[in-house]
Amino acid sequence: MSEQSRRPHKPAKPYRRPQKDPVRILAFEALRAVDERDAYANLVLPPLLRKAREKGDFDTRDAALATELVYGTLRRQGTYDAVIAACVDRPLREVDPPVLDVLSLGAHQLLGTRIPTHAAVSSAVELARVVLGDGRAKFVNAVLRKIAQHDLDGWIEKVAPPYDDDPEDHLAVVHSHPRWVVSALWDSLGGGRAGIEELLAADNERPEVTLVARPGRATTEELLREDAAVPGRWSPYAVRLSEGGEPGAVEAVREGRAGVQDEGSQLVALALANAPLDGPDEKWLDGCAGPGGKAALLGAIAAARGATLLASEKQPHRAGLVAKALHGNPGPYQVIAADGTRPPWRPGTFDRVLVDVPCTGLGALRRRPEARWRRRPGDLDDFAPLQRGLLRTALDSVRVGGVVGYATCSPHLAETRAVVADVLKHHPDTELIDARPLLPGVPDLGEGPDVQLWPHVHGTDAMYLALIRRTA
Repeated sequence: MSEQSRRPHKPAKPYRRPQKDPVRILAFEALRAVDERDAYANLVLPPLLRKAREKGDFDTRDAALATELVYGTLRRQGTYDAVIAACVDRPLREVDPPVLDVLSLGAHQLLGTRIPTHAAVSSAVELARVVLGDGRAKFVNAVLRKIAQHDLDGWIEKVAPPYDDDPEDHLAVVHSHPRWVVSALWDSLGGGRAGIEELLAADNERPEVTLVARPGRATTEELLREDAAVPGRWSPYAVRLSEGGEPGAVEAVREGRAGVQDEGSQLVALALANAPLDGPDEKWLDGCAGPGGKAALLGAIAAARGATLLASEKQPHRAGLVAKALHGNPGPYQVIAADGTRPPWRPGTFDRVLVDVPCTGLGALRRRPEARWRRRPGDLDDFAPLQRGLLRTALDSVRVGGVVGYATCSPHLAETRAVVADVLKHHPDTELIDARPLLPGVPDLGEGPDVQLWPHVHGTDAMYLALIRRTA
């Protein structure tokens, strides 16, 4: 009898079914929706969380962890891609997207949270077994064990080029932004390394929820009675929920008397509303009104002054959102679905006009971190004709002595000063108004006359505003 045949037979381990973790499964589903459907996490995640709560799968801590896993993974996706690429034996484009999502979730747990290494790896592998199968779970396990060999600083030292060799690529890897976005933001910001590092770092921080008390319908005093509510920094109508908070739980928000609105967005609307006019102040226009935050604030201010607001939005479903935001406004208003470049109103009709034009959204990367990977430099060329067309129409729509506000949620120079300069070059009957005095108390507004807000300086989205008066 051979030696091998005399060895006792070792029974095979019984198959263990993978453990389903509702938190990580939900986070994976959200990431797949972002990747497969070009969805935005801030739109996908709330209904998923609500459904999980209704099923009894989630408590408050579970919801907080799922939210952190989704947003944390998306914010640091570029850094994690560089780390994962160093740990696999093929180009990342050859890794199946669902596998890459599981690896990214695991990388974030290992490098971006305080979850212990063993728990981070084992939970990601269990997730892989559930959503990918046992075979690919082994690949996930092997890669995550390599990632676990270093912390985030150690990996950055390995995968990011030295700053002195390639500053933009170094910052792109360290702060998880596409290189072209780093370059564009740096051009807009100016200055040296410290400022751009602070801006990119601010893009990766979770923004506070900011509410707006719509004048005549709610007060900041009412909103400040909410838990962890603190006054806004700059807007007299702003209240911040400093510990996150669920806006839907606020009575005034549920009733439409208050809303969720970044303070930068509030400041843009207030600056237009308070700009000095020559002549009457009776007819206001929001020419790109969707989804309705600025329109609701402008409508409330207009009502208090006896003025009327026309809110125009090209997309019918977004016009519906505007109507919802304005519902209950104390004064007269009208909402229409119309193309702002081919308007149904007559030239020279309005005293005040706001056009917050469609743009790349590079000023709101804190709230929509996935947008940085979705946008391409070519998008600037796609938006340029529309932005110029909307500003030209706005200038035609305002009467002599009236004021136009041109706004974007992007600091990219091609979407801000370049548009204004190009259009005004063909409109000698206009003049730029210094917008800075119309944002009282807000520091570091630059040389003017236009205004650029910044997340790392003002705690707002990177809103841009130019105010233009029609002179003849």
